[in-house]
Amino acid sequence: MARPKTDQPTPAASSVPYRIYNIGNGSRIKLMDYIETLEDCLGVKAKYEMLPMQDGDVHATNADISRLKAEFGFKPDTDVKTGLQAFVDWYRDYYS
Repeated sequence: MARPKTDQPTPAASSVPYRIYNIGNGSRIKLMDYIETLEDCLGVKAKYEMLPMQDGDVHATNADISRLKAEFGFKPDTDVKTGLQAFVDWYRDYYS
């Protein structure tokens, strides 16, 4: 069945065979808390150059997991520390 062409496609009307899901645990974290957690996981202190907001910067973001939960019944619950540590461990192992 041919899908209707539209100037404003929706996921339900899209002919694209894949979907992208924004995956997060649904909890907000301050950027500096995230950076400090990453520093702890890496065992390295970052060099900070604090600048004013730049074009394209956003004041806040939050992963909307509603589609992921509705379509797959999956609700991520990994906290930031655990997730970052797992990523750092994987990265170091993979890239030795």
